[in-house]
Amino acid sequence: MSLRLAGALVGVAAISSPARAALLAAPIPDKGDTAWVLVSAALVLLMSVPGLALFYGGLVRAKNMLSVLMQVLTIVALSALAWVGWGYSLAFTSGNAVVGGLSKAFFAGIGPGSVAATFSNGVVIPEYAYAVFQMTFACITPALIVGAFAERIRFWPLMLFVLLWLTIVYYPLAHMVWYWAGPDALAASPGDMGLLFGWGALDFAGGTVVHINAGIAGLVGCLVLGKRIGFATEPMPPHSLVMTMIGASLLWVGWFGFNAGSALEANGIAALAFVNTLVAAAAAALAWAGIEQALHGKSSLLGAATGAVAGLVAITPAAGFAAPGPSILLGAVASAVCFLFVARVKSRLGFDDSLDVFGVHCVGGIVGALGTAIVAAPALGGQGTIDYSVVPAVPAAYDMAAQVVIQAKAIAFTLAWSGGLSALLFLGIDRLVGLRVARDAEREGLDISAHGERAYHL
Repeated sequence: MSLRLAGALVGVAAISSPARAALLAAPIPDKGDTAWVLVSAALVLLMSVPGLALFYGGLVRAKNMLSVLMQVLTIVALSALAWVGWGYSLAFTSGNAVVGGLSKAFFAGIGPGSVAATFSNGVVIPEYAYAVFQMTFACITPALIVGAFAERIRFWPLMLFVLLWLTIVYYPLAHMVWYWAGPDALAASPGDMGLLFGWGALDFAGGTVVHINAGIAGLVGCLVLGKRIGFATEPMPPHSLVMTMIGASLLWVGWFGFNAGSALEANGIAALAFVNTLVAAAAAALAWAGIEQALHGKSSLLGAATGAVAGLVAITPAAGFAAPGPSILLGAVASAVCFLFVARVKSRLGFDDSLDVFGVHCVGGIVGALGTAIVAAPALGGQGTIDYSVVPAVPAAYDMAAQVVIQAKAIAFTLAWSGGLSALLFLGIDRLVGLRVARDAEREGLDISAHGERAYHL
């Protein structure tokens, strides 16, 4: 026996019997759950850099490639630090139904022995693992927004917007949708939960918090900044579909961490979410390609990649609730709806959402959030909902129609919350320091005018 182990046993023996019993009864994180959540956090980071950066970078013109890469990279860096500073505390501590407090600002009181609840009675993971997993969601969400007004926004005013948007919009919404006391504490603290969580809104991995939230903010941003010079009069094709394909592939791989990691345990629900993520994206990619073939006689790589992302967006809120069959249908339906919006509705409305952030993320997120109420039904092979008011928790009665109403209510709230507050931030910053680059700088390209670099030297 090592001296360290002997000393530990002596220390436990010296504790009073009741205290020792409580210590031994406390849940201990499972190494498999811990490893899965940490790997999932790394996969979600992969979605941002390099995944999203390359996906967006390939879609813009060559003169703006590096500007998009720089925006995504620095947003991830800024968001990670803000999360440690105050984001995690505002999102995931007890405060009120809208936002948490600052008791864990700069990770105060968190150590290697701190634990966070999962969705199972008596199961916990290290709080650091939970905090860093949620950090990666906070990193990618504001990065999604920039695609809506790519090629025309000033760099440092964008960083100011991101910092304020995270604080005012994202952290409270994450709290409202995802915060609760946990399955073991809920009976003792029945009101300790976020507003939308209390409504019973289902969002397994971020349909409202990430996609609708970012998508509506992107739409507001592109409207405030206005159209790019030459929009609808000059060709603006993607400069590298190879880069876009690489980025889309990395997004798809990273999305397994995004969705399956949200189970917070290495269990059957994580496996279900993994399968659903794969098949929904596959169905959506084929659906988009098939629609293009039917309408235009050709199926494009850009369309298939966009369709896959639309399917990933739609399955996000439903990943841990649906069976694989309905997930396939949900992915295909979302792809068709997003195609209609991107190819038809956007041009008729005439706004310049550069990379279709609203058309894919917000519209796809809405389809997914509403669809979650349907595919989660046990009658369709779904997981239904759980009654956590008793310990251990048991399956609850499921009312599909009532759940559709709840989901619609959550969608409307998210659109109003993010859309309204984002508009105030964009307009305020534009008035204060200006958001849009000068016309000459936009014509030259943001790579040179903002960063003094070129992506390509020919």
